[in-house]
Amino acid sequence: MVKMAHRKNRYGLVGRNISYSFSKGYFTQKFMALGLNGYVYENFDIPAISDFPELIRDRSNLRGLNVTIPYKEAVIPYLAALDPEAEKIGAVNTIVFTDKGLIGYNTDAYGFLKAIEPFIKKHHTKALILGTGGASKAVAFVLENLGIVYSAVSRHPKKGQYAYQDLNEALLEEYTVLINCTPLGTHPNVTDRPGIPYQFVTSRHLLFDLIYNPKKTAFLLAGESRNATICNGLKMLEFQAEKAWELWNTL
Repeated sequence: MVKMAHRKNRYGLVGRNISYSFSKGYFTQKFMALGLNGYVYENFDIPAISDFPELIRDRSNLRGLNVTIPYKEAVIPYLAALDPEAEKIGAVNTIVFTDKGLIGYNTDAYGFLKAIEPFIKKHHTKALILGTGGASKAVAFVLENLGIVYSAVSRHPKKGQYAYQDLNEALLEEYTVLINCTPLGTHPNVTDRPGIPYQFVTSRHLLFDLIYNPKKTAFLLAGESRNATICNGLKMLEFQAEKAWELWNTL
């Protein structure tokens, strides 16, 4: 009986090397708290996005999926449609199963907005986005809506982007919001951090890290030592997860 119930209410996370998954633990606890014994959340760790069609082939028992690194952009061609916001962002982290096919949404933007908004001050008018992956697209979308001018920093910068070696005192004085969208500092590689000149970080800076494990990454610790305001990615993940749950249950 339990197995049959589980099969009718399956959710999961699609990604690669995702044994650390926040989502699985979060939703498993949520299902228990709500008394949803017939619900299960699984990790779908696939080596390539080309394995996605096989995953969803028998989709009658799947109700919704989250998507993480490195497939937030690569999954889009496999979907029937995109929510307008996800289309504008260019990345998907939530998939809703409907009678018309798989619909892609982006709840990262909602989560990031809810998490960072309480820390934004009047002088936070410019931001540097460290990294250019799928998560950075949602961050850029939110910053634009907040009226915060942003520039991306990359190891392989394109036109209009900065290289890490370009960052100096003058730039960090101008850009007082620093957002880490790279995986640098994730457990177990907790000493890794983006290569920025931390000696120019001040109490006027806000450092936001999308990473949540450890709670204080090397990036955040460096900011804290310079009296900057810091925030990790836990609240963002919680907010985006709740938004995903809302979508799965209303569409």
